Amino acid sequence: MVNVGLIGLGFMGVTHFKGYKNIQNARVAAICDSIDKRLTGDWRDIKGNIGDSGGVQDLTGVATYKEVDRLLADPNVQLVDICLPTGAHRDVTIRALQAGKHVICEKPISAALKDADAMVAAAKKSGKHLFLAQVVRFWPEFKYAAECVADGRYGKLKGAHLRRIISQPDWLVGDWLASAKASGGPLIDLHIHDSDFIVHAIGMPKRVSSQGIVAKGVVTYVVTEYSFGPKGPVITAQGGAVATKGLCFEHGYDFYFENGTLQFNSRMGFPLTLWKPDGTSEKVDLSAYEDGYVAELRHAVDVVDGKAPKNLLTAASSRNGLKLTLAEGKSAMTGKPVNV
Repeated sequence: MVNVGLIGLGFMGVTHFKGYKNIQNARVAAICDSIDKRLTGDWRDIKGNIGDSGGVQDLTGVATYKEVDRLLADPNVQLVDICLPTGAHRDVTIRALQAGKHVICEKPISAALKDADAMVAAAKKSGKHLFLAQVVRFWPEFKYAAECVADGRYGKLKGAHLRRIISQPDWLVGDWLASAKASGGPLIDLHIHDSDFIVHAIGMPKRVSSQGIVAKGVVTYVVTEYSFGPKGPVITAQGGAVATKGLCFEHGYDFYFENGTLQFNSRMGFPLTLWKPDGTSEKVDLSAYEDGYVAELRHAVDVVDGKAPKNLLTAASSRNGLKLTLAEGKSAMTGKPVNV
């Protein structure tokens, strides 16, 4: 059994708390938040861009802390789950690793490459696992696409387009999302899902060419072409907080293989569909895949518990996704291609 200490009870912290309930060899042993109400289990006012509110949770047997250091000192906690705003990731992650804990940290790893490098170095020095919760790698539709690229079941990948769009959230406090210092804005808080997935499933491109909408020095919407060279696939993506209010969240893709096309869109009514060379189509059966949040947490727990041999959510791989996203931001700002 892996005992988890959860820090930060916002939308993602609540999502993780609920996810651990589906993992037999894990339990939330402690939680930490600065808001007293949240430590009672009353999370009805916590919500995000997908899913339900936090509801009311039974915290019987769960230690509650208002100070991070007290949770890190709890000897019962083996794995610290950090669901704090991006600006706090570096400090709390390094402190947790130095306290001898394994760590899973919410995405993005950070808004600055130097902070990501410091976290990678701290994990290496500690000898503990540092997982970055890039959940799209485990999202059933995306995991299936990555598997198709890896095993070539539909032939060589010729091209792909990825899409991730929201309206400016009204449930965030102040201008957190718009603050480059706090979150990196929609580019790094949202679009990084697809940048990271491209590196994870296809590889690191040689160059990016991006156009974007820039507000107060923050890229709020970006369209990018990723160059993999003359023999590589043609990959593009778009993402950001550009939609009119009411269109709260949409993600999806088209993957073009030699012998088929995969199409998925979360809002437009397209479940994952395979279009075949003969013109017919069929819905892809994803019944063997579990919820992405549960799957990523289960993976981290199983690695810590010795049941999975390899960390598929390493800080180093997430750092590369950040590097790519930052290159896109630079290209969007300057209007020039950027070598990665």
